[in-house]
Parts: sequence; structure tokens; C-alpha cells
Amino acid sequence: MTEHTMDGEQIHTESHPAFDILKKVQPGSWRAWLLASRPATLTAAIVPVAVGSAVAYALQSFRALPALAALGGACAIQIGTNFANDVFDHEKGADTEARVGPARAASSGLLSPRALYGGMVAAFGAATLSGLYLTKVAGWPVVAIGTASIASGIAYTGGPYPLGYNGLGDVFVMAFFGFVAVCGTVYVQTGRVPTLAVLASIPVGAIATNILVVNNVRDRHTDVGAGKRTLAVRFGKDGGLLEYGLLSAAAYALPVAIAARRMSLWPLLPLATAPAAASLFRRLKREEGPALNPVLGGTAKLLAGFGLLFAAGIALSR
Repeated sequence: MTEHTMDGEQIHTESHPAFDILKKVQPGSWRAWLLASRPATLTAAIVPVAVGSAVAYALQSFRALPALAALGGACAIQIGTNFANDVFDHEKGADTEARVGPARAASSGLLSPRALYGGMVAAFGAATLSGLYLTKVAGWPVVAIGTASIASGIAYTGGPYPLGYNGLGDVFVMAFFGFVAVCGTVYVQTGRVPTLAVLASIPVGAIATNILVVNNVRDRHTDVGAGKRTLAVRFGKDGGLLEYGLLSAAAYALPVAIAARRMSLWPLLPLATAPAAASLFRRLKREEGPALNPVLGGTAKLLAGFGLLFAAGIALSR
């Protein structure tokens, strides 16, 4: 099959991991929809709700039904955003044969753009149903949160000024997967946004943003041709390394601050994942191209491990 040149290296499509996956998936099948939903990214939706619920529990205000509704809404928005990203990147020509990341449904022909548009509407519709219940529980601010989240999910790669194409993707992830998701989860259970919620949202948003940093560092050469001006395109790999390092430092500093604030050692539990974070940083510095895919997956797993320990530590500090 055709060879593609990137960074002076030729890649045979028949040996590319993305194409190995495609051989096992039939167009229009449930596996195709599963691939398009990107289940690995749901970590970024689940962890903020877990941490926000732990904050509510620590403040003796945990409410199970609003927490579950927030979880369902967050996952639905994440999946809808993934569908939007898939179809809009395809239409903009960002997902070509030179792609070094996982295969995408539209560009590989597994799902039609029309089907993905329908899936996007269905996912955001499911999120709206969760939002209606949460609006009844917590009032009109939920409408603002939900509307902004869905609009930003579409605007990440769609619309006249796509955030991800103009270097604003990192701000989007930090804002919505950190501050909005964690503080919103606390709000629907407590009716307020306490300082603990704001502090707890920073590490979650920071590590979630680092997932995007790895993605952008990996794709920076092909993104240039697609017209994407991510921070990694603008400032190169060194800029990506600096961002990853600073966000990691912030993520591990906040549990210390929270432990001091609550006079409890339990919030220090996520520090146990620091060696894994350091190892991922070294691999990000050393590797290029497809070799960064395990670093991307590792950062998502780091978010899961850090988040669960962080949630447990906050809850135990009650």
C-alpha cells in the first residue's frame, strides 16, 4: 500500500495500528459507534464528577441522584463532543491518511457524516434530559452550564472559529473538564460553589488538559497542513513539554494545599501517582509520532488513578 512521509520517516499503512483496528470493524456496526465514541476519553468526564461528589460528601451535602444525573450528562456531552470532533475534522480535512493517532470513524468510512451528526444530536439530547432534572434540582444556573458545555463541545472543532484550530483547545479543556465539571457537580448537590470545589477542580483540569497536550504534540506536523494552530504548532515540542510540566506541577501542588487547608493527610493520596507522571513526561520528551500514543493513553490512565485517589482523599478528610 501507499507509503506516507512524516518527519522524514516512511510509514506503511498496512502496518499502522489504526489500520489494524479498521480490519476488525464493519461500517455502521456497533463497534464503529464504539470507536467513534472514544470510550477511553470518558475518564475526563467521570473523574470531575467523582471529585465533585467527594467534595460534596466532605461538606456533608452529598446527594446520590443529582450526582448520577451529573455523571450521565457529563458522559453524554463527552460522547457528543467526540462525534462532533470526528465529523468536523473529517470535513476540514484534518484526518488524512497521514494521521498518526487512532482511526476516526468518518475519515475511515466506518460511519457517514450524516450518521455522526445524528449521533451528536442524540448524545447532546441525552445530556439535555439530565440537565432538565438537574435544573429542577438546582435552578437556572444548570441551564447556563449545560448550554455553554454543549455549545463549546460543538465549537471545539466546528463553527466559524473552531477553538481547537485556534490554540484555545487547552483553555476549553481546563475550563470545562476542570472548573465547570467539578464545580458544577458540587453546585447541583450543595447549591453553592465552595472554595474547596474550586481548588479541587484545578488538578483535574490540569491533567485532563495534559491529555490534549500529548495529542497536539504528537499531531503537530500534520496539524499544520490541516490549518490547525494548536499551542504545539505555535510553540513547538518544547512549548508542549513546558505546558505538560507546569500543569503536572499544579496538579500535584494542589493536594498539598488542600491537605493543609483541611488539616488532614488524606488529600495527599494522589501523590502516589507522581512517579507515573514523571515517567510520562520523560517519554513525551523522548518519543515522537505514533510512539506517543501510549503516552496519550498513559496520561488518560493517570487522570483516572489520580482522580480516584483524589476523590477518596477528599472524602476521607470529612
